[in-house]
Amino acid sequence: MNLHAKLQQRAAQGRPIRIGLIGAGKFGSMYLAQVPRTPGVHLVGIADLSPAGAHANLARVGWEPARSEAPSLDAAMRDGSTHVGEDWQALVRHPAIDVIVECTGHPIAAVDHCLEAFAHGKHVVNVTVEADAFCGPLLARRAADAGVVYSLAFGDQPALICDLVDWARTCGFPVVAAGRGHKWLPHFCESTPETVWGYYGLTPEQARRGGLNPKMFNSFLDGSKPSIESTAVANATGLGVPSDGLLYPPASIEDIPYVTRPRSEGGVLERKGMVEVISSLEPDGRRIPYDIRMGVWVTVEAETEYIRNCFEEYNAHTDPSGRYFTLYKRWHLIGLEVGVSVASAALRGEPTGVATGWNADVVATAKRDLKPGELLDGEGGYTVWGKLLPAARSAQMGGLPLGLAHGVKLVRPVAKGQSLTWADVAMDTGTRAWQLRREMEGLFAPARLTAA
Repeated sequence: MNLHAKLQQRAAQGRPIRIGLIGAGKFGSMYLAQVPRTPGVHLVGIADLSPAGAHANLARVGWEPARSEAPSLDAAMRDGSTHVGEDWQALVRHPAIDVIVECTGHPIAAVDHCLEAFAHGKHVVNVTVEADAFCGPLLARRAADAGVVYSLAFGDQPALICDLVDWARTCGFPVVAAGRGHKWLPHFCESTPETVWGYYGLTPEQARRGGLNPKMFNSFLDGSKPSIESTAVANATGLGVPSDGLLYPPASIEDIPYVTRPRSEGGVLERKGMVEVISSLEPDGRRIPYDIRMGVWVTVEAETEYIRNCFEEYNAHTDPSGRYFTLYKRWHLIGLEVGVSVASAALRGEPTGVATGWNADVVATAKRDLKPGELLDGEGGYTVWGKLLPAARSAQMGGLPLGLAHGVKLVRPVAKGQSLTWADVAMDTGTRAWQLRREMEGLFAPARLTAA
């Protein structure tokens, strides 16, 4: 609760947190917009494949040009300015940098960035949750071994859900369910970059005018991103996941405590202690009033009559039994909130969400019948979408993680709706991402996992 005071203290002492940002796209730009308004931080360097694009985004968010014209990282350190370049390795290896914000959205590259940062004693705030979804537990272990913090990014929904879960448990409440909202109908899992804008109510021309990325937006719509983010939450909190994918029960905010109960008590959960995603659409496509589409929530249980009475006395909205109560945030501000993670890692040595085990996985699943020789194009593309599964089930079937289903060639046919396995593809086994994933599968053996 006192991070701002600690930042002000660092500013007064002339000892700002020194930050390196890798990737200055949309998410990174939102964080950049807040940096000049935050005391006690110094963004020393930005590494981006397009320095010109990074400079354009800096101008877009209101930076003065002189602020980002440092010719080197050393010059930026000396002058209190920012260096923009292509060399991410120089950034993570610079001895003065305290925190790396990984913001590329490229899961395979993100693993390289994280591991190199750990090796050079840097804390990492990993915005690229796709990487966390397929090897987060081992990234967390590598960070701990190096004596640094590895963290999910505050502002993104997984970290906000983890925060609500921590609130509940710190207050003494058992967590019944937790998750986010989403605009969902079952056929959305078949959406491609060609069909996505119609579902969002935009024309292709409007999308092009706004510079919107159809593959990225489609990764949200087709269920891949909700599965990825639910995996990160399950692995960070120990909550379970549905045995055959997210259910997306439709509900208004008022109805969340009704539907996020066990089936035996009238809800949709297989058992207590699960992640789930609430749909903002009725099955017939009608929009649900006062929805949680852009927000996060946690449902807790009042275990005693006294606590149930307290809920009633303070008009807490519960299910009819008075036993289940949902706390929520209706909005998240994405990159505008990342500074909380940076400050928490650097000043408290604490993550804002980090994997503590391998409970969940996101397995690439065919959007249509796929033929040998086809190349998979990852989340939001034309070939696969991501299905949330218990880690034990994924390990047993040899499931292909969605985060590694990029540019991978199929070696045998896969039917529409079927989840892919390692045996279905010819993997590039030379990447650190692939090696880390396979190492994680060995360290977190299926025998130690639960399939529920």
